[in-house]
Amino acid sequence: MTKLGWKIWLLIFVVLGSLLAIIPFDFSQGVEIISVEQNSTDYEQGLRQGQIITSIEGQSITNFEEYKEIINSKFPSIEKQKLTITTKDNEFILFTDKAPQISVANIEKTRIKTGLDLSGGARALISAEGVKLSSNEVNDLIAVTSERLNVYGLKDIVVRPVKDLSGNNYMLIEIAGSTPEELENLISQQGQFEAKIGNKTIFRGGEEDITYVARTGEQSGIYRCDSYEGGDVCNFRFPISLSENAAEKQAETTKNLGTNVTNPEYLNEPLDLYLDGQIVDSLLISKDLKGSKTTQIQISGSGKGATRTEAYDSATANMKQLQTVLITGSLPFKLQIEKLDTISPLLGQKFINTILIAGIASILAVGLIIFLRYRKIKLSLAVLLTSLCEVLIILGISALFSRNLDLPAIAGIIAAIGTGVDSQIIILDESQMSHILSLKQRIKRALFIILGTYVTTLFALLPLIWAGAGLLKGFAITTIIGISAGVFITRPAFSEKPKTKNQKPKTKNQKPKTKNQKPKTKRFISITFLKNV
Repeated sequence: MTKLGWKIWLLIFVVLGSLLAIIPFDFSQGVEIISVEQNSTDYEQGLRQGQIITSIEGQSITNFEEYKEIINSKFPSIEKQKLTITTKDNEFILFTDKAPQISVANIEKTRIKTGLDLSGGARALISAEGVKLSSNEVNDLIAVTSERLNVYGLKDIVVRPVKDLSGNNYMLIEIAGSTPEELENLISQQGQFEAKIGNKTIFRGGEEDITYVARTGEQSGIYRCDSYEGGDVCNFRFPISLSENAAEKQAETTKNLGTNVTNPEYLNEPLDLYLDGQIVDSLLISKDLKGSKTTQIQISGSGKGATRTEAYDSATANMKQLQTVLITGSLPFKLQIEKLDTISPLLGQKFINTILIAGIASILAVGLIIFLRYRKIKLSLAVLLTSLCEVLIILGISALFSRNLDLPAIAGIIAAIGTGVDSQIIILDESQMSHILSLKQRIKRALFIILGTYVTTLFALLPLIWAGAGLLKGFAITTIIGISAGVFITRPAFSEKPKTKNQKPKTKNQKPKTKNQKPKTKRFISITFLKNV
C-alpha cells in the first residue's frame, strides 16, 4: 500500500483551491442586471446593478433569450402598462410604455473573465470641447484618464491616442465587459474638485494642493449608517494632507471669521466641498483652527439608498469618486464624446469552442506521442493529468485575482502547457538513464535542469509585461503563472516517489554487503501517480 508524499498533497490542495476559485457554486436562475440608466423610472423604483431577475409577469426567466422574448412581446404597445419584475430579493412594479432601461446578461457559470477581444465591451472616442489637442496634450489627457479609471479598479482598459485623416488628435477608451452607459458615466464628468470658504477657493484636487489622500486605515471608510426618510443613509470619511500653500490660504481666510452663533465651538463659515460645480458636503471648521496653518483635513460625505446595502454601496461609490478626483485632480480639458458604441466580440463563443476542441486534441496527441515513446499507458495518463492540473491552476489564479483572459493570455496558457510537457519528458528521460546514480539523484538532476530553464524563461518574459505598450502583458503574466506553478508544484509532485506503509525497517543484525556482492539494480522507476512503471 502506497503513502502519498507531501508534494502530491500540496498539488491536490492547490487544484481543489483552484476549482473553488473558478466555480462560484451559485445555482441562481435568471439574468443579472449589469447596468441601470440613472434618472430613469426603473432606477427610481429600486432596480440596481447586480440584482438577479427571476421572473417577469410571473413567467420564469432562466437566460437572456427568454428575457428578451418576454420584453419584446410586452412592448410593441405605446400605452402605459403594469410590469411586474421579480428579483431574488424583491418585487418591483413599473407602469411604463417602454422596455426597462436596463442592460442584462446571463449569470456567469464561472468566475473566469474574458477580455475585450472575447467578451466585447464599450468604446468611446473622446475630444476636448472647443480645443484642438496637440500630441503632447493628448498624452497628458491619457495619463490622467488612465489613472482615474485605474483608481476605479477596472480591468482590461485600453486608453490610447488616435488621429483622423485631417490630423486631429483624439483619445480612444475601450473597456471589456462594460456598457456604453457605464463608460459614459465614467468619463462624462470633468472631475473638478474645489474646497471653498465663502467665495474663496482654498484648495483644488490634484498634487499641487493635496499631497496625500488616505484610502485605508481606521479613519478611512464607512463609519455610520442610519435610517432616514423611509430609507437609509451611510456616512464616510477619510483624511487628506494639504500642501503648505493650501494651508496658508486656509489660515489667511479663517483668521477674520467669527464663531457660529448656534455652535460656538465652530467658525461661522463652513468649508464647502464642490464637485463639478455641485456642492457635495459642508464641513464645520473648529474655532481652534482659526488662523491656524494646518495641513490635515478630514473629508466626509454620505450615500443614500432604499436599503442599508444600497446606502452602503452608494456611500462607497461617492467616497471612491471623491478620492479619485482628489488624487488625480480635474481633467485638463472638458471632454466631449464624439462617438460611443458597443464593441462586438472579435472572436466570440465560436472561437472559444474552437480553442477548447483544439486544446483537447493537442493534449490527446501529446499523450499518444508519450505512449509511443515509452510504451506505457500510465505514463501518458500521468502526463495528461499533470497538464490538466497546470491549466486548472492558471485558470484558478486568474479567477482569484479577477484577471481577464484575452487572446494573448490564451496563447500564454498554451505556451505554459508546452513547457510543462517538455519538463516532464526531461524527468522521464533522466530517470531512465544510467543506473550508476540512484533514482533520487537522477530526479534531482532533472529538476535542476528544469529550474535552470525556468529562471532563463522567467527573465525573458518579464520585459514582455511592458513591451508593446502592454499588449503582450496577458501572454507574459499567464505564462509566468503557468511555469511557476509547474516548477514549484506540479513537477515536484510528478517526480515524487511513492512510499509504502508496510516497508520493513532495516535491522541492526542485517549482514553487510561483501565486496564481491553485486549491487541490486532497480528495474522499475517510481514517479508521481505511478507505483511501478
